[in-house]
Amino acid sequence: MLLLQGPVGPFFRLLSKLLDAVGAKTYKVNFNGGDCLFYGWDAIQFRGSPEAWPEFLTSLLKQLDIDIVLLFGDCRPIHREARRIAQQCGVETGVFEEGYIRPNFITFEHGGVNGHSRIPKSPDYFRALQEKSPLPEREMGSTFWYAALWAILYYTSAAVCHPWFRSYRHHRPLALSEAWPWLLSAWRKLSLFITERGALPALTGRLSERFFLVPLQISGDSQVLQHSGFVSVADFIGKVTQSFAANSPADTTLVIKHHPLDRGYHDYRTLIKRLARELGLDGRLLYIHDQHLPTLFDHMRGAVVINSTVGLSALSHGAAVKACGRAIYDIEGLTFQGALDEFWRECASFSPDRELLNRFRTFVIDETQINGNFYKGGIRAELCQSMLASVRGNA
Repeated sequence: MLLLQGPVGPFFRLLSKLLDAVGAKTYKVNFNGGDCLFYGWDAIQFRGSPEAWPEFLTSLLKQLDIDIVLLFGDCRPIHREARRIAQQCGVETGVFEEGYIRPNFITFEHGGVNGHSRIPKSPDYFRALQEKSPLPEREMGSTFWYAALWAILYYTSAAVCHPWFRSYRHHRPLALSEAWPWLLSAWRKLSLFITERGALPALTGRLSERFFLVPLQISGDSQVLQHSGFVSVADFIGKVTQSFAANSPADTTLVIKHHPLDRGYHDYRTLIKRLARELGLDGRLLYIHDQHLPTLFDHMRGAVVINSTVGLSALSHGAAVKACGRAIYDIEGLTFQGALDEFWRECASFSPDRELLNRFRTFVIDETQINGNFYKGGIRAELCQSMLASVRGNA
């Protein structure tokens, strides 16, 4: 079994130990100093150019007799190549991702995740499944500070060790300066707690059931760049705001909520202020950050997402959701299937099919979710055996 890049932090090192404990022979490829910090220098070091990676991996799969490749996210350039080469070599691929069901799960799928997921899209498939009661789950709690610490250490180590990995190209800037956005994010989190303290009372009070929520995604998220028709989050903001201005009831407000893990990287205040002025939405366009999502779900009229897992959480609250990208839950009976321009006026008469949602959610948890966390909780040893079986069984 071969591990490529995992989430920042020690998760893949811990996973390797658990897999070895259940009888799997694991190897790991490091691509930069951050990988080495959390996994160790005893792993296989790839210091070649991106052009040399396909030949290197092909040789490695044959030399080590690899049957499964494990990776985190399937849209990084090295992982896109890895999926292609593994398929050519008859090697199975297991992909980790942040959980489809938040906040107590992580995703593990055979073959690919998100837009590459093999989850069926037919409502009839799920309606034919036997209804099950949900299993109890461990509460994982907040992980922000753990993720921030691991990210700072990862990027610092990658920058310090750059001379040993000069040819490596990361999917986002890889330098000591990357510690700054996480520090800035922590500062903004504290300052926004003060400056936006009146937002939630307004949204649950005078604006209750009179606002639409637009939860944003991370600016560099492959869900946006690879699995949607938008070129950026800013592009999404612009098109949704224009549609809202032209088609929404005059007494409604559009509330754009920033992604917490993108807080230190992007600030859309200038864009949103400009759109409000140009589209005549002064007083009807709000920009918020850290308000409690479940509370917002219970008071909004509907939500517009690209393909964020927040959409699935909103469905669990019985809310009307319009998915504008390729989302695993964008299924007839769950999400609004009409055009975005129609959503603003017609969503009041639409609600997700509760029975279909329960069957879909149970299927997703049973087939793709692990009750655990990448940054502080890890996963339990007994799940590794079933995880491997799920990949081998789908071969």
